Amino acid sequence: MVQTVLSAQEAIALEEKYNAHNYHPLPVVLTRGEGVHLWDVEGKRYYDFLSAYSAVNQGHCHPRIINALIEQAQKLTLTSRAFYNDKLGEYAEYLTQYFGYDRVLPMNTGVEGGETALKLCRKWAYQVKGVPANEAKIIFVRNNFWGRTLAAISSSTDQNAKNDFGPYMTGYEIIPYNDLEALAVALEDKNVAGFMLEPIQGEAGVVVPDEGYLRKAYEMCHAKRVLFIADEVQTGIARTGKLLACDHEQVKPDILILGKALSGGVMPVSAVLANDEVMLCLKPGQHGSTFGGNPLACAVATAALEVVKDENLPANAELMGEIFRNRMQELVNKTEKAVLVRGKGLLNALVINDTEASDRAWNVCMKMSENGLLAKPTHGNIIRFAPPLVITESQIHEACDIIAHSVLTTE
Repeated sequence: MVQTVLSAQEAIALEEKYNAHNYHPLPVVLTRGEGVHLWDVEGKRYYDFLSAYSAVNQGHCHPRIINALIEQAQKLTLTSRAFYNDKLGEYAEYLTQYFGYDRVLPMNTGVEGGETALKLCRKWAYQVKGVPANEAKIIFVRNNFWGRTLAAISSSTDQNAKNDFGPYMTGYEIIPYNDLEALAVALEDKNVAGFMLEPIQGEAGVVVPDEGYLRKAYEMCHAKRVLFIADEVQTGIARTGKLLACDHEQVKPDILILGKALSGGVMPVSAVLANDEVMLCLKPGQHGSTFGGNPLACAVATAALEVVKDENLPANAELMGEIFRNRMQELVNKTEKAVLVRGKGLLNALVINDTEASDRAWNVCMKMSENGLLAKPTHGNIIRFAPPLVITESQIHEACDIIAHSVLTTE
């Protein structure tokens, strides 16, 4: 069989004609990835500075992860949880010891992880804390993002994601991010079961809270017997220069949500970790997934976590992130087109001055793609930069050169 190679225009036209219009991608058609690089169908090479929203922390098509995928796929991919398999137990032991929890509940996607965490929290509230039936409340923060299911958008303040999808889930309270006084007021309600947040808000534009905020919020929750739930789907797995972003303030969440880079971007794998008091509230038939904990996912995720540890990716993310922010600060000092750089490790954002042109951030991203680097705006004038954590010092400098040149030459 002769395989037809589509041009970029043909591939885009097919997607526009037959696919739902729920994304607005840059007009780049990618066909191959390796390490920190991607190639389009014309053979042009790019630096990947999005990493599939931090799913490809270990680099594209890492050979150890791909080999684990191939080896397991040739033996067994799926049994469902109707039966035991020989991979899930080993994976559960490895994962819980890796992050220091009693138990894991395996799922597939990040948003399923969030849904799982909320169900766990509510179950614990009724069975352990003693909250009256159907009165449990969970606190969220403004500008959070953990997906677009009905449960997720019910906690959202992004009207574009939320409008025309109601009615919304009840039992939520939304307070400002990085505001301990607002949290203190919310925690006075005895029916509050949990406080769920991202340690750094990724989709909101890499918003980093004040130093000490996470630690104090954690202590306040524990004082009121409220579960501290950390959504580390994007910030976890070494992205911010620590294994978990919560590690920067020595906070161990009561419920930890992981996804994205848990598989190195090879397949959907997520996990929720908690200790026995919380996790054992769930009984058979009360939560699950056909694909959750499948043998293929277990093998892939184990290999992905081994790469993080063996290649010391947290340390590299911390070092390369310092270089990146220093270079971007030089750019901010040089031009009025860029006004602020912020972030931790290799999760960073550059705020673009859009007073003269509201689409300048998009135009900068288009210019960067022309110059061989891929990134995407978020919230209008903010460009998120999150390359694979295997990036080297010479590569980070070359990428910073491209970014700086693109910003300076975009009107």
